[in-house]
Amino acid sequence: MNSAKPSVSQVAFKDKSELYAAYMDWMADGGVFVPTERSHRLGDDVYVLLGLPEDPQMHPVVGKVAWITPARSAHQRLQGVGVRFADSDAARELKIKIETLLGVQLGSERPTQTL
Repeated sequence: MNSAKPSVSQVAFKDKSELYAAYMDWMADGGVFVPTERSHRLGDDVYVLLGLPEDPQMHPVVGKVAWITPARSAHQRLQGVGVRFADSDAARELKIKIETLLGVQLGSERPTQTL
Protein backbone atom coordinates (compact mmCIF):
# COMPACT_ATOMS: atom_id res chain seq x y z
CA MET A 1 0.00 0.00 0.00
CA ASN A 2 1.22 3.43 -0.88
CA SER A 3 2.01 5.37 2.31
CA ALA A 4 1.42 8.80 0.76
CA LYS A 5 -1.86 10.53 1.54
CA PRO A 6 -4.38 9.76 -1.24
CA SER A 7 -5.26 12.61 -3.57
CA VAL A 8 -8.89 13.74 -3.60
CA SER A 9 -10.70 14.53 -6.85
CA GLN A 10 -14.27 15.45 -7.62
CA VAL A 11 -15.92 14.68 -10.96
CA ALA A 12 -19.54 15.49 -11.81
CA PHE A 13 -20.89 13.98 -15.02
CA LYS A 14 -23.60 16.17 -16.56
CA ASP A 15 -25.03 13.54 -18.85
CA LYS A 16 -24.80 9.87 -19.79
CA SER A 17 -22.56 10.45 -22.81
CA GLU A 18 -19.99 12.20 -20.59
CA LEU A 19 -20.18 9.31 -18.10
CA TYR A 20 -19.86 6.76 -20.93
CA ALA A 21 -16.70 8.48 -22.17
CA ALA A 22 -15.08 8.17 -18.73
CA TYR A 23 -16.36 4.83 -17.40
CA MET A 24 -14.28 1.63 -17.56
CA ASP A 25 -16.63 -1.36 -17.43
CA TRP A 26 -13.83 -3.74 -18.47
CA MET A 27 -12.15 -3.40 -15.07
CA ALA A 28 -13.35 -6.08 -12.66
CA ASP A 29 -14.44 -3.60 -9.98
CA GLY A 30 -15.10 -0.74 -12.40
CA GLY A 31 -13.16 2.42 -12.89
CA VAL A 32 -13.35 5.93 -14.24
CA PHE A 33 -11.19 8.46 -16.06
CA VAL A 34 -10.57 11.53 -13.90
CA PRO A 35 -9.45 14.68 -15.73
CA THR A 36 -6.71 16.29 -13.64
CA GLU A 37 -3.53 18.29 -14.00
CA ARG A 38 -2.17 16.88 -10.71
CA SER A 39 0.92 14.74 -10.83
CA HIS A 40 0.26 11.03 -10.17
CA ARG A 41 2.19 7.79 -10.34
CA LEU A 42 0.85 4.36 -11.26
CA GLY A 43 -0.55 2.66 -8.16
CA ASP A 44 -1.19 5.91 -6.25
CA ASP A 45 -4.23 5.77 -3.96
CA VAL A 46 -7.01 8.11 -5.06
CA TYR A 47 -10.24 9.18 -3.37
CA VAL A 48 -12.89 10.33 -5.87
CA LEU A 49 -16.26 11.95 -5.31
CA LEU A 50 -18.41 11.06 -8.34
CA GLY A 51 -21.52 12.93 -9.38
CA LEU A 52 -23.77 10.94 -11.71
CA PRO A 53 -26.33 12.35 -14.17
CA GLU A 54 -29.81 12.85 -12.69
CA ASP A 55 -28.51 12.04 -9.20
CA PRO A 56 -27.94 14.86 -6.67
CA GLN A 57 -25.79 12.64 -4.41
CA MET A 58 -21.99 12.58 -4.63
CA HIS A 59 -20.67 9.00 -4.52
CA PRO A 60 -17.33 8.49 -2.73
CA VAL A 61 -15.07 5.80 -4.12
CA VAL A 62 -11.50 4.74 -3.34
CA GLY A 63 -9.21 3.48 -6.07
CA LYS A 64 -5.73 3.31 -7.52
CA VAL A 65 -4.20 5.02 -10.54
CA ALA A 66 -4.23 2.40 -13.32
CA TRP A 67 -2.91 4.63 -16.13
CA ILE A 68 -1.91 8.20 -16.80
CA THR A 69 -2.78 10.37 -19.80
CA PRO A 70 -0.14 13.09 -19.87
CA ALA A 71 -0.59 16.66 -21.09
CA ARG A 72 -0.35 17.04 -24.86
CA SER A 73 -1.14 13.37 -25.51
CA ALA A 74 -2.09 12.00 -28.91
CA HIS A 75 -5.61 12.11 -30.35
CA GLN A 76 -6.64 15.20 -28.35
CA ARG A 77 -7.16 13.16 -25.17
CA LEU A 78 -7.70 15.03 -21.92
CA GLN A 79 -4.93 15.04 -19.35
CA GLY A 80 -5.82 12.86 -16.36
CA VAL A 81 -5.72 9.44 -14.76
CA GLY A 82 -7.60 6.19 -15.05
CA VAL A 83 -8.74 5.15 -11.58
CA ARG A 84 -9.45 1.46 -10.89
CA PHE A 85 -12.07 1.18 -8.14
CA ALA A 86 -10.96 -0.69 -5.02
CA ASP A 87 -12.47 -4.09 -4.26
CA SER A 88 -15.22 -2.98 -1.86
CA ASP A 89 -18.97 -3.17 -1.38
CA ALA A 90 -19.27 0.57 -2.06
CA ALA A 91 -17.37 0.25 -5.35
CA ARG A 92 -19.48 -2.74 -6.43
CA GLU A 93 -22.67 -0.80 -5.67
CA LEU A 94 -21.38 2.19 -7.63
CA LYS A 95 -20.40 -0.06 -10.58
CA ILE A 96 -23.93 -1.52 -10.68
CA LYS A 97 -25.48 1.96 -10.44
CA ILE A 98 -23.31 3.30 -13.31
CA GLU A 99 -23.88 0.26 -15.53
CA THR A 100 -27.64 0.41 -14.94
CA LEU A 101 -27.60 4.11 -15.82
CA LEU A 102 -25.58 3.55 -19.01
CA GLY A 103 -27.52 0.44 -20.08
CA VAL A 104 -27.07 -0.40 -23.77
CA GLN A 105 -24.51 2.40 -24.24
CA LEU A 106 -21.91 0.06 -22.69
CA GLY A 107 -21.82 -1.95 -25.94
CA SER A 108 -21.21 1.14 -28.08
CA GLU A 109 -18.19 1.52 -30.34
CA ARG A 110 -17.94 5.28 -29.69
CA PRO A 111 -14.48 6.48 -28.65
CA THR A 112 -13.88 7.24 -24.98
CA GLN A 113 -11.26 8.91 -22.78
CA THR A 114 -10.26 5.46 -21.53
CA LEU A 115 -7.79 2.93 -22.91
